[in-house]
Amino acid sequence: MVDYNCSLLSNGEGSASSDQHRQDQTALYTQLVISIALGLVAFLTFCTLRPRWTGLYAARKRQKNAASKLPALPDTFFGWIPVLYKITEDQVLASAGLDAYVFLSFFKMATKFLAVTFFFALVIILPVNVHYMNYSFPPGNSLQALDYSSNPERSPSSTSSLIPATEAMLVMVKDGSKTYPSSLLWMYVVFTYLFTSLAMYLLVTTTQKIIRIRQEYLGSQTTVTDRTIRLSGIPPELRDEEKIKETIENLEIGKVESVILCRNWKELDDMVAQRLVFLRKLEEAWTVHLGYTRAGSTQASRQRAQSRAAVREDAPLLEDGEDNEQNEAETYGQDRPKTRIWYGFLGLQSHRVDAIDYFEERLRRLDEQIKSIRKKEFKPMPLAFVTLDSVAACQMAVQATMDPNPMQLLANPAPAPSDVVWQNTYLTRSSRITRAWSVTLIILILTVFWTALLVPIAGLVSLKSICSVWPQLAFSLDSNPISQSLVATGLPTALISLLTVLVPFLYYWLSTQQGMLSQGEVEMSLISKNFFFTFFNLFVLFTIFGTASISYAKFSDTLAGASKDASEIARKLATSLQDLDYFYINLIILQALGLFPFRLLEFGSVALYPITLIGAKTPRDYAELVQPPVFSYGFYLPQTLLIFVICTVYSVLQSSWLILFFGLVYFLIGNFIYKYQLLYAMDHRQHSTGQAWLIICNCVVVGLIVFEVAMAGLLALRTAFYRSILIIPLLAGTIWFSIFFRRTFDPLMKFIALRSLDSKAPFGDVSPGESRYERETDRGRSVDEDDETGLRYINPSLVIPLEEVWLAKSRVNGSSHTDGPREEDV
Repeated sequence: MVDYNCSLLSNGEGSASSDQHRQDQTALYTQLVISIALGLVAFLTFCTLRPRWTGLYAARKRQKNAASKLPALPDTFFGWIPVLYKITEDQVLASAGLDAYVFLSFFKMATKFLAVTFFFALVIILPVNVHYMNYSFPPGNSLQALDYSSNPERSPSSTSSLIPATEAMLVMVKDGSKTYPSSLLWMYVVFTYLFTSLAMYLLVTTTQKIIRIRQEYLGSQTTVTDRTIRLSGIPPELRDEEKIKETIENLEIGKVESVILCRNWKELDDMVAQRLVFLRKLEEAWTVHLGYTRAGSTQASRQRAQSRAAVREDAPLLEDGEDNEQNEAETYGQDRPKTRIWYGFLGLQSHRVDAIDYFEERLRRLDEQIKSIRKKEFKPMPLAFVTLDSVAACQMAVQATMDPNPMQLLANPAPAPSDVVWQNTYLTRSSRITRAWSVTLIILILTVFWTALLVPIAGLVSLKSICSVWPQLAFSLDSNPISQSLVATGLPTALISLLTVLVPFLYYWLSTQQGMLSQGEVEMSLISKNFFFTFFNLFVLFTIFGTASISYAKFSDTLAGASKDASEIARKLATSLQDLDYFYINLIILQALGLFPFRLLEFGSVALYPITLIGAKTPRDYAELVQPPVFSYGFYLPQTLLIFVICTVYSVLQSSWLILFFGLVYFLIGNFIYKYQLLYAMDHRQHSTGQAWLIICNCVVVGLIVFEVAMAGLLALRTAFYRSILIIPLLAGTIWFSIFFRRTFDPLMKFIALRSLDSKAPFGDVSPGESRYERETDRGRSVDEDDETGLRYINPSLVIPLEEVWLAKSRVNGSSHTDGPREEDV
């Protein structure tokens, strides 16, 4: 039996620093080669498919009126790149809206910050580290990077050393001809102040610009959304449309045009949803019976699907079934499909019936019930949408306190009619609170689960940890540097990236269960939840577990003798923390060079298309296949914020120039790719009028606080206590800045200033009520409110026409069918 001694591994206790550097260098080069290869394949594939698959890669340009004014991209291989680059911010704002403008503004702000910090890291921090601290490429632990072969008694691992390496830094460390004084640690203090001040300056200037654009953009509009308030906390005695109107008008802030009091429509909503299920089943049964398949233009099918809402509500739902049945049976000779229905005690008995007849009868009964229930008087709820006669009156209402009693008559800006989640409007306040706390509890439980999941992933970073579980694999990897880099670096970064893709889907479902009243609120909640997951689990906890994994031997030996030298634990934890530099560098490389091009390729949509195509049967299924993919800020923004926080935290450490360089590459590529997707390829339906910027600013401030705490801790662990104390005023100043920032800028990001409502000042000769972007959109309105044209605040279940059966007209053999249910070319 072979006796595996884990201490003999190259990154074990007795390994030379040069071996570790070679391993880090191999891992970094391997990650670069793999990421560049993956990125080039995806990018070249996209350039090849883009002019051929315009239904996917130019879906928004073809289907959205707001995107029609964008320049057409050439069909050449690389000709689209300069055209996309030249698109201005005004064009982005006019065609994609405030949310897209804010999202891309963060990329530009991050690019400026990283460009400046990279300059200082390259010109000052790197030369100092190379000259005085014997820093070498790639990143490694600066204390272990020193060559102690000529002076072994100074080695940190030497038990005869009287002065720990961290204390030696404070006087004078000599290694051959290399010496560096303790005063160099002032560099960390100076650049911590400088980079924090730079981040604050960019936050303020960018926020001021966004506020100016937002006020100008929204102040010129007079849509129904801009004039409507969401009034909650309505007491029982006021739950009547006329009483609410009288109450609001008595406040003398303006006239009320309409009041929509939300009621308990649950029974009606459930029936409408059930009807859609049976409608799709009936369409599938007819399609199977008639043998229809896909034919004709999917674009025309999509347009007819959107126009079906114009059908009269009282139009006949189904034609005469008996004549059709005889006609089809004689003409096509197809067997009519069967379906199994369950009945009897506990539904244990069943028999098969004609599917078409069964679903037609179910639809007929549901239609009668829906029409009857629509005439019913529903129980009023403490929520209403009140539309006033002017935007000024609406803004005065939402910025004022209406009622002297707490939690009553609370006015907030209303979401667009198409953005309202009507199923949540009749939830009680206690139900929403219960749901919110339940989701919070679930997230806490999931945090524990992610913690347990990250332990083995963090263990892959160190061969020492692998050896403790699988010694044969550890020694096999130790003899093969490339395999070791793939397992110890490539695999953890790939798993972390996979988690950032999959976990948001779970958090999105949790956000939809909280009972929020609009899709925009769900989107903002998703951003917060996903950032908490990426920041706390994938950065804070992974750093802790990765630290323990890298320094496992040192950590375990030291822990046994902690009572003798507690400072040894802190020193080795601090030095091991810096060993994670190259891991985060590799993570950023993979995200920027390897995975970003796959987002441009829309790999998920391309991969899932054959699966959904196989499952598509009816014309409705085929029409849904050609809908553009949906861009969700909650899926993409948190990961971007994490990369920015990582770059900020490591901006002053020895490997800062590498992290900042690849971080800069990440934001340059990301800005370009997301600009293409937001303008041409993907649909973004929820519009929060730039509310995500407040979350972005809060996350940036959190990153600055973590950066300052990390620098203060590192200086303290190196016994540079005076320098560490000097970070405390900066930390207090950052907290004060956060409070000041919220009080100053938050109101202007949530409301519209009354002076901004005067369209003559900012727009000059533009006619009243006409947007500045009149010439850049088809309807002379902002894209954020374009989808609400012709809509009003009312539950769709009360007024939408009852859809007819949607069948194709053409058959495989080219014959046509003119009888039976409504037919469409697909």
